[in-house]
Formats: sequence, C-alpha cells, structure tokens
Amino acid sequence: MDRVKLVISERAETGTRAVKRMRRQGLIPGVLYSAGHDAVAFVVPAHDLRAAMATGAGRHAVLDVVIEGHKRGHAAVIQDMQLDPVKQTITHLDLHEIHLDEPIDTKIGIQVEGQAAGVKAGGVLEMVAYEVAVRGLPADIPEHVTVNVDDIEVGQGVRVRDLVLPDGISALDDPDETLVHVVPPRSEEVAPEAVVEEAEPEVVGKDEEQAE
Repeated sequence: MDRVKLVISERAETGTRAVKRMRRQGLIPGVLYSAGHDAVAFVVPAHDLRAAMATGAGRHAVLDVVIEGHKRGHAAVIQDMQLDPVKQTITHLDLHEIHLDEPIDTKIGIQVEGQAAGVKAGGVLEMVAYEVAVRGLPADIPEHVTVNVDDIEVGQGVRVRDLVLPDGISALDDPDETLVHVVPPRSEEVAPEAVVEEAEPEVVGKDEEQAE
C-alpha cells in the first residue's frame, strides 16, 4: 500500500466555537492517537487531506504524518471520519499511529473486471459489498482486490473465500459472505386480475311466507 505524506499542525484550542472557526478557515480538526503517547489534537488543511486521499488507496492509505515543528514522523492510518450530514464533507478526523513491522486490520476496495456469462444470458450483476476487511503488514496491503466475473452464471457469485489475496494478507470477513453475484432479470410484476364473485340474489319474503 502506498504511503502518502500529510503535514498537520498542533492545536491548543478546543470546543465548539473554536472548531467552527477552524472549519470556516478551511481547516479540519482531528486527533492523532499513538500507543504509549498522549493524543495530539491537530488541524490539517482540507485541500491537503483531499489530496492525500486522492490516491488509489483512498481513505485506506498509510499516511506519513509530519507534525509541524517536530522531527519524528508518524506512520498512521485513518481510524475514523465524521461527515457533515448534508454536504458530506469531512468535519473531524481521527488518525491512529501504526508500526510498519506489525500487522494492521483495515479495509480495501473491491474492483470487478470482465463480463459475467450470466449477464450475457440476460442476468443482472449486483455488487453486494464494495470493501473487504483484511489483515497484514501495512506495506503489503494492496489498494484493492480484483474480482474476475467472466465465469459467473445466473445464480452464482463470488464469496470472500474466493478472493485471491497477496501472500501474507488474510481476509477477516465471513468466508461465506457474498461480494458480487448474478441474479435473474427482473420481470415486470403484473397485478392479478381482480376476481369478481357474483353474489347469489337474495330471495326476499320467502322466509316470511314460510313463517306465516
């Protein structure tokens, strides 16, 4: 997995007002967590973060985090992001420092290649999952895993157990979880015709005549 440099600045201010002001200035507040060290509150320019996430690894990239004024860098991954519910822009960022010689758990994207035989027969290819959880050394984790669907017929699919991952990388999701499959074509449902039952005409006065 590629490593991307990201320069951040420590921040002393906290609180809602301070955070809103930072965002108006084009800065995203965040926290860097490191095992055995105090968490570092920081800000990062929004455009710098977008550039760092514009690689093929996206939000799963290993970041070379540099704190302004510090010599030591930090290899880190994005642990959590908060998004604006309307604009879908990043409003807060949590980074987690990692050790490059220790395995990490993360998610990578799933890319589909080829044209399924079931699609040629009229079926529909459906993506059930777009990511898969994996474990491995940071430098060995690929940006994505490719799934070839050429041989998939209608009613068949690709499961986690079918993935071909690099040596040293293991999938963490349920091996039987379906990632992509081909389903039969959707036919238009025709509403059944309403069945109108003829009610037997009621004989008026018959019972009364018998009762008299």
